Amino acid sequence: MISGVNGKKVHTNLFLPRKPLLYLPAMDTPQSTEKTADLTMNKQDEAAGLELGTFDSNPSADVLPGGRLPGSNDDVRFVTTRKELWSYYTYYVGNNALAGWSASDPSQPCNSSEPCMLGPFAGQVRDINSIVLLCNGISFAIQAGMFLLIGSFADYGSWRPWITISFTVLAWGISFGWLGVETPDKWQAAAVLYIIGLIAYQGALTFWTAAFPQLARDLPEMMESEKQLLAGEKDIQEHETLDVMSRNRISNMSFVICNAGEVVILAIMVGILKAVNSDAGVEQNTKAFSILIAFSAACWILCAIPWFVLEKHRPGKALPAGSNYFTVACKNVWYALKECLKLKQTFLYLIFYFLMGDTLNTTVTVVGTLQNSIVAYSTLQLTLLLIVGIFSSAVGSYVFWIIQKKFKINTKTMLLVNVVFILLLDGWGFLGIWLNNFGFKNVWEVWVYQAFYGFFVCPWYSYSQTMISEVVPKGKEFLFFALFSIIGKTSSFIGPFVSSAIIDRSGNDNMPFAFLLGLGIASSFLLIMVDVKKSRIECKEYLEKEA
Repeated sequence: MISGVNGKKVHTNLFLPRKPLLYLPAMDTPQSTEKTADLTMNKQDEAAGLELGTFDSNPSADVLPGGRLPGSNDDVRFVTTRKELWSYYTYYVGNNALAGWSASDPSQPCNSSEPCMLGPFAGQVRDINSIVLLCNGISFAIQAGMFLLIGSFADYGSWRPWITISFTVLAWGISFGWLGVETPDKWQAAAVLYIIGLIAYQGALTFWTAAFPQLARDLPEMMESEKQLLAGEKDIQEHETLDVMSRNRISNMSFVICNAGEVVILAIMVGILKAVNSDAGVEQNTKAFSILIAFSAACWILCAIPWFVLEKHRPGKALPAGSNYFTVACKNVWYALKECLKLKQTFLYLIFYFLMGDTLNTTVTVVGTLQNSIVAYSTLQLTLLLIVGIFSSAVGSYVFWIIQKKFKINTKTMLLVNVVFILLLDGWGFLGIWLNNFGFKNVWEVWVYQAFYGFFVCPWYSYSQTMISEVVPKGKEFLFFALFSIIGKTSSFIGPFVSSAIIDRSGNDNMPFAFLLGLGIASSFLLIMVDVKKSRIECKEYLEKEA
């Protein structure tokens, strides 16, 4: 146990390194006072920073992200070591959406470019694209109630890592269950596995993601910066800039490393597809899909174990007297919903996240169904396309982070850039309503789409999560991350249901893009209105009132 910030104790006796700590990969690690100073702004740089969107408004004096005050950390602190951080990154390589959900859709009976109708499903024979959208919607609806209950009490006690572990193990089981789906006539079982796999995957991802704000706060350079701040050796703006950049660094690098690992996994998958001759027929193609899902689950197991072992069980708040986890969960949910309107900036971002999440998730689903039809549901072709998309995503996320770090651009501005590219994607599909030779109608378009989506759109996933961490109260990350996940998934089941109805009534698979483009444009104005500085004051008042 060593002395921590503001006289608090830092429980690190079991984790003290035998050599100097290495914080992050060399390309991202401040190794000297000069490099650390690069993360701050002096007075001469401030004007340029304003032009680049470094500040949303005048700084709110002495208030940090989450409504924290300097030196106000009253929780037990564990230093984030290099091994723990890399195990966090490695987990994401395994939790890569290849096992249990994205690769495993119930469309396998279709292996031709002709329209495919299946049924009965939900009372009637449906187009396969409509069935996929409905499966997404059903899964997202179930997630809403489940995540709200679990997330509401995850900020208490030290057992919350077990939430991630439980969802992860469930996802592994579902993935291996796909080995039993070897023939096209089992498409109903595939639909059930797909729905449950989505729930397990998203649960693991949500609660794994919620851990990163605390990892960032416990980085050695962050803890040292807090000491300097309290000693008067550093001003609040310098510490705030380091705080924001540390969050973005972890969020972006986890995404870059995940994508790099996925490319390797997918390259092996291509070899497996060649070995089982996946294009020999419908049954062989379906069997190949099941083998790939089980293989990706095995990779997930190898990547997850280090995080399960090395993650430090940072305790949340103690349960209030006379409460249990169920009662405190209900009280927290009620209080958060009741007081949410007073967190005006959080609520504003919540609405934006709802609408833009709906736009993006449904866009990806609609484009995916069009893509599947264009390449005739070929497992090999879909895997090669995925490799292009993931490689582009790794490069794009790293380039976005380098630009942000160099010019010290804030999270909100980077997110706005992503929104522009999402709207361009919807505009692309929108043109296909009238054009017969453009708008996701050709093989070359799906290859271009994968590269464009990966490089320009995928950074959304890291920046939107980092933005959540900047507008939610400190110590309530698990509750609010669960709430944002629910909101995102609620929007995601509304979008697919609407898009499915549009396709069924219009007979045009591109028609949903008209709805998505309008929704995306409207929601972008909400993000422009979010003021992160005001959010910090609101979070501080929220925590004071709750206490």
